[in-house]
Amino acid sequence: MTHDKAALGRLGLWTFAFDGRPSGAVREAAAEIEELGYGGLWFGEGIGREATNQAQLLLSATRTLPIATGIAIMSERTPRLMAATERTLNEAYPDRFVLGLGGHRAAGQQHRAGMPEANTAPAVATVGAYLDEMDAAVLLGPPPERPARRVLAALGPGMLGLAGRRTWGAHTYLVTVEHTALARATMGPDPYLAVALTVVLCSDSASDRAQALDVTRGFVTGYLAARHQVNNLRRLGFSQAELDGAGNRLTDALFAIGDTDTIAKRVREHLDAGADHVCLQVLTADQGRIPLTEWRELAGLVAEFA
Repeated sequence: MTHDKAALGRLGLWTFAFDGRPSGAVREAAAEIEELGYGGLWFGEGIGREATNQAQLLLSATRTLPIATGIAIMSERTPRLMAATERTLNEAYPDRFVLGLGGHRAAGQQHRAGMPEANTAPAVATVGAYLDEMDAAVLLGPPPERPARRVLAALGPGMLGLAGRRTWGAHTYLVTVEHTALARATMGPDPYLAVALTVVLCSDSASDRAQALDVTRGFVTGYLAARHQVNNLRRLGFSQAELDGAGNRLTDALFAIGDTDTIAKRVREHLDAGADHVCLQVLTADQGRIPLTEWRELAGLVAEFA
């Protein structure tokens, strides 16, 4: 891919908070994110809004801000439909849409209500075949001037390698700085690497720190039902006892907890380890609200990483 790796800047935002809010509030938040200067806005897909419609909602609410799916679930759409949607959004909003693809779920993973059933096929082969079908889709209309920005959700070496060979690069989620270094070494210097970093803003008081740790432990527990996340954490050397909640090493490695200086330090570590872009996911005790207050506070870091 020949895209500018600085297209989304060094610092962006990642959120799941839009799904539970009215579209008007989502549009207003996106417009403010653009005014705050963030380089890109990523959002997840689960049982809320359909990802590509959400992308269109955010693109139409902003003027220049890149919008990225983090990620759109492949099994929810045929490859031809995904390719057509990708082309449509790139035609309507040139150089502003990034299609993050993922959602392959391994056999043995606990089923969650409303989510697709587990896919028992080998992940790398399945995703590779999906990309083949996207690329082969016959679509009317003017072809794009250059390939769309497309990234894969990737954690293990096989999927990271596929992302580096077949797409613009990889989008990683719930990872450590060590994983970022491994991802860069696996993909090589050229593919794009966008790392989601989950953060909790808090003071250094013991009570605030304890509350922040409770928030992160509750958050990570949900992801430990995902086989691919557990496998990745084991590859990184975390013990079963740590995955079961012993000690703070897991939460300290996965999350940046503290003031803006603490968060800036972790962002810098990921960038130094090989990330091209870090998108911040803000956790709060109330996950039902859009964390505009925290986004405004963290916007002071944009200039630092410009």
